[in-house]
Amino acid sequence: MPTVIVFGNPDLPMDSLPLRLVPELKKQFPETAFLVLDPNEEWPFDAARGESGEFTVIDTVLGIEKITVFDDLDHFTVAPRLSVHDFDALAYMLYLRKLGKVKKVAVIGIPPTATPDKVIATLATRLSELQRASRSS
Repeated sequence: MPTVIVFGNPDLPMDSLPLRLVPELKKQFPETAFLVLDPNEEWPFDAARGESGEFTVIDTVLGIEKITVFDDLDHFTVAPRLSVHDFDALAYMLYLRKLGKVKKVAVIGIPPTATPDKVIATLATRLSELQRASRSS
């Protein structure tokens, strides 16, 4: 069963949209497990990435105006880390990649100004495309 990791903060309107889309995504993709995780806690990666070392993330991404698929973590700018409290999702994924636990990550970025009705169809299309590509490789 494919697994998609979903990040978001339910307390911040600009960061909560990925979480609010999960119920509709579950209806559209019943064979996909949507794993809602806190980016600042330990993640059960074995369940998310399977044997391939690949996984998909849905998250809010600053600086974009439309849903965008990022196929490489190097597309993102690393925020300065002054303490272990600044160790965010990107830092953790980069760390796991460096350890060889993660081979490929696809991030479906949702703009912070998006609304559910405007993005759900595009998000579903991008997720379908990624899942098809994953099955064929």
